[in-house]
Amino acid sequence: MSICPKNKISKARRDKRRANWKMTVPNLVKCPTCGELMAPHMVCKNCGSYNKKEIVSVN
Repeated sequence: MSICPKNKISKARRDKRRANWKMTVPNLVKCPTCGELMAPHMVCKNCGSYNKKEIVSVN
């Protein structure tokens, strides 16, 4: 047996719930060392630096 709803939920009310399911653009910042776009609080993939210090050596 399934649950029977007491009242009909309109399409507008139903779709309001689903309105927030959208993709967002990733936040990107410029690397202070090389100027390449990168994700904040991550090691730069281009130069391997984080917080103006070289963390990973990139060839």
